[in-house]
Amino acid sequence: MRIAFLTAPEGVEQVELTEPWQAAVDAGHEAVLVSTKPGKVQAFDHLDTADTFPVQEVVGETSADSFGGLVLPGGVANPDFLRMDDKAVSFVRDFFEQGRPVAAICHAAWTLVEADVVRGRELTSWPSLRTDIRNAGGTWVDEQVKVCDHGPNKLVTSRKPDDLKAFCGTFLEVFGAEA
Repeated sequence: MRIAFLTAPEGVEQVELTEPWQAAVDAGHEAVLVSTKPGKVQAFDHLDTADTFPVQEVVGETSADSFGGLVLPGGVANPDFLRMDDKAVSFVRDFFEQGRPVAAICHAAWTLVEADVVRGRELTSWPSLRTDIRNAGGTWVDEQVKVCDHGPNKLVTSRKPDDLKAFCGTFLEVFGAEA
């Protein structure tokens, strides 16, 4: 399965990109880095700059129907930049409209809120997003990983980097069942 990993040009939490990416590749999936601009994305380790990663496809030049699933890594700045980009928000919304599985960790739920896809769903995130999720019609839960199958697709969410092992195992299981 081709899996899109959507990030902004800067601000993605490196471990929330690299661990799910490697898990997907190790499971035999094709991981594709999608961003809002060509070139490279600048990852962070919390507030410190980390590595850069080459963008493989650009939002607006690719579409959700060329992927089997979507992973949204967190980082505070990453989803904040993404939710301000209409093409990125539309790209995320398209996965839900097409019934494709989506996985989001930590602050990535902000992008889901902006795409207006949390209404009626149970999900988790970094705790500071709970009010945003509730205001958008979702139900926030404090769990290591949450799978919600409200609607035509499944949504896998986790709270933070400490949840990555459970997040990776769960999204791979869900994505595999959807293939």
